[in-house]
Amino acid sequence: MSSYIFVTILLCGLVTWLSRIVPFAIIKNLSVPQWLISFLSFVPVAIMTAIFVESLLTYHAGHWPEFNLPNIYASIPAILAGVFTKSLLAVVITGIVAMAVLRLVGWA
Repeated sequence: MSSYIFVTILLCGLVTWLSRIVPFAIIKNLSVPQWLISFLSFVPVAIMTAIFVESLLTYHAGHWPEFNLPNIYASIPAILAGVFTKSLLAVVITGIVAMAVLRLVGWA
């Protein structure tokens, strides 16, 4: 590996680390209004929704998105597990097992 690539990897790691640490260091000594805390509580839900919907669609240049049927089929039991258990771990495990079964059967 050349030194250029090594330095690039180190600098990318530093930028990633700083972008995750610096906001916490700045906010630590500030008083954040309650409305901002309430607003930011919706950020994880919005991010998870965007990731979930994006995984259900397949994109092709110049065409409308199509449904990714294996992911939709695997998401059904995962959603049900989330509704019944309210556990993120149960949702993840159920989704992984559902996709493994679909691949084993040959539907994915």
